Amino acid sequence: MDWLTSSPGVWQGQPMLTRYRNFGRGFTPAFVLLAGLLLVNTRAFARDENFYIFLCFGQSNMEGFPGVQPQDKTNVDSRFQMFATVDFPSLGRTNGHWYTAIPPLCRPSTGLCPADYFGRTLVAHLPEKIRVGVVNVSVAGCKIELFEKTNFQAYASTAAPWMKNIITTYGGDPYQKLVDMARLAQQDGVIKGILLHQGESNTNDKEWPAKVKGIYDNLIADLKLDPKEVPLLAGELVGADQHGACASMNSIIDDLPKTIPNTYVISSQGCTCRPDHIHFNPAGYRELGTRYGDQMLTLLGYKVATPK
Repeated sequence: MDWLTSSPGVWQGQPMLTRYRNFGRGFTPAFVLLAGLLLVNTRAFARDENFYIFLCFGQSNMEGFPGVQPQDKTNVDSRFQMFATVDFPSLGRTNGHWYTAIPPLCRPSTGLCPADYFGRTLVAHLPEKIRVGVVNVSVAGCKIELFEKTNFQAYASTAAPWMKNIITTYGGDPYQKLVDMARLAQQDGVIKGILLHQGESNTNDKEWPAKVKGIYDNLIADLKLDPKEVPLLAGELVGADQHGACASMNSIIDDLPKTIPNTYVISSQGCTCRPDHIHFNPAGYRELGTRYGDQMLTLLGYKVATPK
């Protein structure tokens, strides 16, 4: 079985549990118990401690504005992987599998995003034995409330039809989709951090930091993570220097570390944007993603240029 391209818990197209039940017929209970333990231990043994996994969530800038330039589709190190959280039919990608992280990383209709050059920056500086994987569940235009564990329905019910279509691709619950995908990814590696880029739809919402804390705390609890070992990296929106339409939100984002320990804000100063002054352009995504990567490398103990 190819663990890199097969879903955890799936073997030859059948759920592992079904195979296990069929396998157990005709054998003694003790033999079946031993076989089950071996299957569990084999999977645990297969987890690669040198496979660093990062969860990504947010709205359209974390999705990536649609469109990918040819230069961003080449020279992607195979050590940088993306976990498909939906099917990508035209690219031959299936939900729940790992692939080389050639954009788009979020959904088929999305584009270059900060996670692209975040991952490329990491693999360019980390030892060859270390691989990097990203799991991206993001929804264009959404408020942070969409990722609340228990209260998201009230917001989702008021969403525009196009946003509801995106939510549907995630099974109607983006937070739970992120958790489910993260649990599968955890079987292959170790979650080392969480990347957030969101806030345009919550501009000037002073309760935003507390809302983000609720989501972060739920992710930590649901995935059995240690908050001291899993930092949150939150990126600023298109800045005032670029006449960003939502730049006033950055002062609130900048205060996030006061609410969530082990949180680091990624500056967007100088990151160029599209004419709408909401979305970064490709050059802006490359620079912002590199800054996310530089910050994470510093946290992992590797010397890089001072994060901007």
